Amino acid sequence: MTAPVYAIGDIHGQKAMLDRALALIHADGGADAQIVFLGDYVDRGPDSQGVIETLIAGQEAGYPWTCIMGNHDRMFVRFVRNGAEHDPRIRSGLSWFNRRLGGEATLRSYDVGGGSGPSFLHPKGGGVETLVSYGIASGDFDPAQLVALVQRNVPEHHLEFIENLPLTHQTEDLIFVHAGLRMELPLEWQDPEDLLWIREGFLESKIDYGKLIVHGHTALDHPQHYGNRVNLDGGAGYGNPLIPAVFEGRDCWLLTDQGRVALTP
Repeated sequence: MTAPVYAIGDIHGQKAMLDRALALIHADGGADAQIVFLGDYVDRGPDSQGVIETLIAGQEAGYPWTCIMGNHDRMFVRFVRNGAEHDPRIRSGLSWFNRRLGGEATLRSYDVGGGSGPSFLHPKGGGVETLVSYGIASGDFDPAQLVALVQRNVPEHHLEFIENLPLTHQTEDLIFVHAGLRMELPLEWQDPEDLLWIREGFLESKIDYGKLIVHGHTALDHPQHYGNRVNLDGGAGYGNPLIPAVFEGRDCWLLTDQGRVALTP
C-alpha cells in the first residue's frame, strides 16, 4: 500500500493557519507524516518570518518535510540580496511592495514597519511602479537605505533556506510544483521560470502527464481537482482557510475538523 503524502498549498505569511493545518495533518497521519509544502511562504499575511522559522525548525527536527520554492519566496530573497523589486514575469510592472504582491507585510514581520510604508513613482503610460521612499517608525528610507536595513533584520539562514529549495518533488504517483508545467515537455526540459510562474498553457491543458500534478500559485476560493492536476491554493493569502490535503496514490482528500473529505474532479 502506498504511504500517504500530505500537502499544504500557498501559506503567504499565515502562521496561525499553518499551525492549524499541521495539527490536522498530525491528527490524520501522526508526527512522522510526510508533508510537501508548495511554496509561497511569504507576503500578504502577517507573519512570514514565523512561517519560515516553522519550516526550518521542522526540517531541523528531522520531520519528513519537503519544501518547494514559490515565486514570492524568490522575490523576497532577490530584494534582500540585491534590492530587486520587480520580476519580468509580472506584466503589470507592479513593485514587490505593492499590497497586491504583499512585500510590505513580509518586511513588517521582520520588524521593518510602523511608518507610512512604501511611496511609489508611477510613470505614465503603464510604466514600471518604482519605490521612491519607505517610511518606518524611525523615519523615511530611500531604497538603498531600506535594503541595508532589511539585510540587517532578515537572518542569513532564512535566505539560505529559501535559496536552496527545490522547484519540484516527485513520488511514484505525484509531481509537486509551485505553479505548474509545460504539459508537452518532460520534467527535465522544463523552464525553471515556468515552474515558478506559469498559468497560460498549463491551467487550460487537459493532458494527463502520467502522474497527478499537485500545485498552487493560482489562488482559488477552495482547492480544486481537475483530473490531471490538483490546485491547493485556496486563497490563504487573501484570508481564506489554509486547507491541507492527503494523497494515497492519485486519490486525494482534504483534511477538516470533521476528518477527510474526498476531493474529486
